Amino acid sequence: MKAINKYILIGTCLIASFSSCDNDLQEIVYSDVTEQTYTYTDAYKAMGIVYANMRSLFSHTNYYMAQETTADGIVQPANASGWDDGGIYRRMHLHTWNSENPQMSNMWNSFYRGVLNANRVIEQLETEVVPTPAGVNKEALIAEMKVARAFFYWLILDNFGDAPLVTSVSTELPAKTAREDIYQFVVDDITQALPQLSEENSQLMYGRFNVWAAKVLLANVHLNAEVYTGEPQWEACITQCNDIINSGQYSLEENFSAVFETLNEDSPEIIFAVPFDENVATGFFAHMFSWHAALSQKKNMQATPWGSGSAMGITQFINTYDPEDERLANTWLMGPQYASDGETPLLGTYDQAGNPLVFTKELPNGEYTGESEGYRMNKFEVKAGAQGNLSNDFPFFRYAQVLMMKAESMLRTGRGDEAAQLVSQVRAVHGYKNQPEKAVVTGAELQQDSKYQFGYVENYEIVDPGNTSPVLYGRFLDELGWEFIWEGFRRRDMIRFGTFTTKSWLSHKPNGDYRTVFPIPQQTINSNPALVQTEGYQ
Repeated sequence: MKAINKYILIGTCLIASFSSCDNDLQEIVYSDVTEQTYTYTDAYKAMGIVYANMRSLFSHTNYYMAQETTADGIVQPANASGWDDGGIYRRMHLHTWNSENPQMSNMWNSFYRGVLNANRVIEQLETEVVPTPAGVNKEALIAEMKVARAFFYWLILDNFGDAPLVTSVSTELPAKTAREDIYQFVVDDITQALPQLSEENSQLMYGRFNVWAAKVLLANVHLNAEVYTGEPQWEACITQCNDIINSGQYSLEENFSAVFETLNEDSPEIIFAVPFDENVATGFFAHMFSWHAALSQKKNMQATPWGSGSAMGITQFINTYDPEDERLANTWLMGPQYASDGETPLLGTYDQAGNPLVFTKELPNGEYTGESEGYRMNKFEVKAGAQGNLSNDFPFFRYAQVLMMKAESMLRTGRGDEAAQLVSQVRAVHGYKNQPEKAVVTGAELQQDSKYQFGYVENYEIVDPGNTSPVLYGRFLDELGWEFIWEGFRRRDMIRFGTFTTKSWLSHKPNGDYRTVFPIPQQTINSNPALVQTEGYQ
């Protein structure tokens, strides 16, 4: 965590919920903080509220796990310690979620809080209600806030499709805007902001949108353009990636784990991070919902993970790894577990009570597992003496993603050998540092089918393979999984590669193409007569 960004870290999101509902619909506040209730005297404090809102995305019932547990890499099954919670996690895996799943309202509210706070700050900067610091270009701060707003609108159009497009402080009840129009708004806002943004890669700009972070955001939007609008934008994605690469500002982290350690703010790979601090900027606690409670002794933690944990690797995904890929052990906690002395075995508490705790990769299904079944999160460092919240800054955009976005765009436009060089570069640094010869892949290999053995599982065995059609560029999809699992990419990647609503994995079977987007929360529909539920969810 960068101390320089204390305003970003401790900014308080004082906002009425976008979907809050009173009996009088006119009393809904579609804004953050009114001038009557709060007056900003510092632009950075005002802007900090927008960035601070990003921390709400990373819980087990919000954006972060919604991107992972709806996909084929991670699942959150119930077990003897609990983790059923009325089926809210199971429905995400099964693709049977509905408009009342808490994940829907949590995402919607977090996204629109970001939008509405940004709208407020943009207006206050434009009207100089919030003074601009001496020596600072007001237009640069406004441009930065427009990119931050575009960030939230990207998440909205990606997760919800058609949705309200609100660009000013207003109490009116908004109707939907078409997904492709929100896409164009996002592209235009970022593009117009770029000339005003700082090119600094410094402590001052850490956790903020400089020009390079904005370009990664724009590249992501272009990468998924065909999903959003029906028209691919591969060359536009390549252009943004080339600008970042040619800037020389960022590079691959030689030590893969250093990107995710507690003190990761100096990593040359991180382009845009969401800063966290265990005391003053909380909200990142993946260990609490993935780790078994006994693991508190592994790190002499000050907090105890919840029950026997839940978020774990899906066997079929784990089986795609080359056992010699260093990212396997650097991503997943597996095998016998010991106390901090490295010698005392940790013991089970429930179905394995009194027995050594040994994490195995096999899962019987995606709905209920034993307490030691499933590999757990090992990607983000859990430091000795960790609390319930971690201080690891979340690397939302990093340099490896830039290389892989460029590689995918080139692969899809017939330049497979050039794409393979980029993928081999990432593999050599992050996966096979000690075996560089194994890092090399070819364009032909990247066009092969996925190594993932899709199919519906019962009692540890695939009993129904489901759709067995080859996945176009499936090997590249595998590469994305090995590099980015636990980082909130998998749902979006699967949708882009056409597997999200067509393939079976663990207890999941296809349940409708409309599930590439989520439903609008029911309480939002109830509170706003101008909104119509997304097709398929009525």
